[in-house]
Amino acid sequence: MEGLLCYQLQMLIDTIFGYHLPHLLQNLIIGALAILLGLLAKVLVRAIFNLLAKFWPLHLIHSTIKYLGGPIASFLPLMFLNGSLDYMKMGLVYFNGFNKTIEIALIINFAFILVRIVKIMEEQFYLHFDLNKEDNLKERKVRTQLQFVRKFLVSVIIIIAMSVVLLSFESMRKIGTGLLTGVGIGGIIIGFAAQKSLGNLLAGFQIAFTQPIRIDDVLIVEGEWGRVEEITLTYVVLNIWDQRRLILPITYFIEKPFQNWTRGSAELLGTVFLHLDYDTPIQPLREKLTELLISSPLWDKRVNVVQVTDSRQNTIEVRFLMSARNSSQAFDLRCIVREEMLAYIRTYFPESLPKTRVSIKGGEQNYTG
Repeated sequence: MEGLLCYQLQMLIDTIFGYHLPHLLQNLIIGALAILLGLLAKVLVRAIFNLLAKFWPLHLIHSTIKYLGGPIASFLPLMFLNGSLDYMKMGLVYFNGFNKTIEIALIINFAFILVRIVKIMEEQFYLHFDLNKEDNLKERKVRTQLQFVRKFLVSVIIIIAMSVVLLSFESMRKIGTGLLTGVGIGGIIIGFAAQKSLGNLLAGFQIAFTQPIRIDDVLIVEGEWGRVEEITLTYVVLNIWDQRRLILPITYFIEKPFQNWTRGSAELLGTVFLHLDYDTPIQPLREKLTELLISSPLWDKRVNVVQVTDSRQNTIEVRFLMSARNSSQAFDLRCIVREEMLAYIRTYFPESLPKTRVSIKGGEQNYTG
């Protein structure tokens, strides 16, 4: 199509200016008109998509305009310019140079378009898997796989594009042939050098599809509490509660133990431990906990338990057990219960707070506690 248009352009130029134009000027005119045609084609394509977006306000159309507008704006002029080279008059050396440059630019631009298409596809999946839901286990599973697959596909596209560009040079083909003849020793050296990277890549595949961790999972790693913010091909980013970032190699989650608080469900149990005196009445504490939980929107109405879980020399250990929809709400609920229960005990049962006892018998002082 573009070749026919360029041919007609050349005929038009020859008709208007005759056959006496210098080759350089004629080539510049043909190239400029080819680029102009490409820009007009870009405007036409964008107008069509804007019209479609107006009548069918689909997210796919808006994403296409957003992500492919830039790459298409450069791809179409390059394509028309590439088609116009056959109708330019220049020496073979110059022709090969221009042709090679435009060919490389087209390959890079096309690879960029493919990367953007992958991004569009990922966004379409994200629309159906929203992490803001209460129970987002399925969404976290899918997003973890999608994020890994997108990064893997982008890496493959970039590697293939670079390979095509390099193999388009004759000198690079010779280097490739030389490497193939020494594949025995070279393969061993490369294998040792790439062992760690390949291990990370395989670990990434394992995590993406067996999913010991997922995006937005709550983990306890290296003594730190945080959420999985990003999973790349080689490392995992953990967003710590105080906004620090813990960066760990992806193989860490294959080789070492860690806690995953949201592995099967976002729902979680929270505990509050208080060490109180032996005289503490337990039933009023049960009633107070029930009152606190009923009045709190953080409680999911699953678990409400008060138990004496241990007895020591001077105190007993009382456990307040409650449930919440996710780890963040569980943490906030625990803090509220701990604060309110301490205030309640200080006000109504101050004798239940831990104390040190001293008994005096027959003028002799005995110390207990």
